Amino acid sequence: MNFFKKITDTERLIKGCLKNNGKCQQQLYDKYKGIMFAICLRYTPDYHSAEDVLQNGFVKVFRNIHKFRGDGSFEGWMRRIFVNTSIEYYRKHHYLYPILEVNGSGFEEISNDVFSRFSTDEILQMIQTLSPGYRIVFNMFVIEGYSHKEISEILNISEGTSKSQLSRARSLLKKKVEALGELEQSNYAKTIGK
Repeated sequence: MNFFKKITDTERLIKGCLKNNGKCQQQLYDKYKGIMFAICLRYTPDYHSAEDVLQNGFVKVFRNIHKFRGDGSFEGWMRRIFVNTSIEYYRKHHYLYPILEVNGSGFEEISNDVFSRFSTDEILQMIQTLSPGYRIVFNMFVIEGYSHKEISEILNISEGTSKSQLSRARSLLKKKVEALGELEQSNYAKTIGK
């Protein structure tokens, strides 16, 4: 029987980062930058803004790594930091675009299986076209798993506003999915007709 716990690569990197070891910080950055950049892209309007949020997020990770207690996954702990950093970015840069409640009646729900025929990049591009308010609520609820209550507290909006923003985002995404599907069918029909 082996009584010694094998230290994972992530645990080794965390210990190095706690000692401000630059090599460990770089390795941790390299290991998680892709995953965290994808989060930043979902919340920001463009690539360059996402890069800014990514850098700010890693600064916060390295400054606060001593607060990671190991209760959950390290990646999950980091995700929270990047989501919060993205929300801070939203608040700082989109103060002119408040999240307002929209009457949700008449908005159709979009099932998640509709997206199964699209690549991750295509879905990300569709989400990127949403207005900032719709995009942030959609990301928080659908992708990050926040409840409407949590979203309302974080964004300082009502739960009803969160629900209506999500409903509107889903409705707009459904229209985009349908338009893309019609375009694909049209292109396929043209190909067969030749």
